[in-house]
Amino acid sequence: MSNPDDLLVDVAATVESEHCNQMSLTVVAGGAVITGRLAPEAVWRERVAEVLMDSDRLGPFAGIFMAADTDLRPKQDQPPTHLHFHVARILQGSVGIPETGGMYRIAIKDVSAWTIGDFSYSDR
Repeated sequence: MSNPDDLLVDVAATVESEHCNQMSLTVVAGGAVITGRLAPEAVWRERVAEVLMDSDRLGPFAGIFMAADTDLRPKQDQPPTHLHFHVARILQGSVGIPETGGMYRIAIKDVSAWTIGDFSYSDR
């Protein structure tokens, strides 16, 4: 989507301003269907940093995701440019990858379709 959907930008802005991580969303981006819950960027970065810190090999990258709170607050005059998913899955057929849910950052301009709510899947 070369021009981001204003309604989707408003959803992302509300997640940021309310500091809420309960909005379930499913998007299509680059042909992939991703479903999960949106998180404010600061919360998403903190969780990614925690996961990286727990890794012997990836620990040094944790600092990239940790920043002063002021760096993570959206600018009042600038709308969000990315969606930050947690507990998210890429849907492939009847399978969700990863099974436990992952952390995804998706540019809003790359979203070609979306719906409120998350899709469930079954191996039946």
